[in-house]
Amino acid sequence: MSNNRNQQIAQWIIAVIAWAALFLQLYLQIVNRKSDILEAVIRYFSYFTILTNILVAFCFTSLLMKNNKVNHLFNNSSVLTAITVYIFIVGLIYNFILRFLWKPEGLQLIADNVLHVITPLFTTIYWFVYVSTADVSWRNTPRWMLYPFFYLIYVMIRGSFSNFYPYFFIDAGALGYGKALLNAVYVTFCFLLVSLIMIWLGKKKSVKTNIQSN
Repeated sequence: MSNNRNQQIAQWIIAVIAWAALFLQLYLQIVNRKSDILEAVIRYFSYFTILTNILVAFCFTSLLMKNNKVNHLFNNSSVLTAITVYIFIVGLIYNFILRFLWKPEGLQLIADNVLHVITPLFTTIYWFVYVSTADVSWRNTPRWMLYPFFYLIYVMIRGSFSNFYPYFFIDAGALGYGKALLNAVYVTFCFLLVSLIMIWLGKKKSVKTNIQSN
């Protein structure tokens, strides 16, 4: 089986599991809602986990569709590395901070583990194995911070009038804006650190690949 065929299979697997987990979580969000359906759907799309898994699902779906503009966008090594950083952070924060705050069961346990463990793990492995990182630069880092930055702005604005904050560490209603924004700074530093590590690893990987090909 060719390397290209293996890569395509990996893209299929990640796309399918990401979409399946997203639809399962949406179903659970609606069925277990404590508000009206519209509010439940809005809250669903307020989680960084959901938005980032959607980004992953769109990315790997587009990679399977050859010769289109969306495929060209997501096939960019910088874009793929940024998406890997985002989904890696999803897994990192959930498994080290949020996992211990509740005990999901049944379908919710399955959805949680796919969204926060399997998809981040598979995406990171895909990046290590298949993404060419020769063109990824340290200068890409500020642009990668825009997504979490605008997400934070959205959450803070909506939370100010809905009093719903998807994560306890940025809950300005409970913590106050000072503490919530300070926690946001810590999370931003985490994004920055992971980004720099990924770029460093990418450069090391690129050098190793060039040596092996020569």
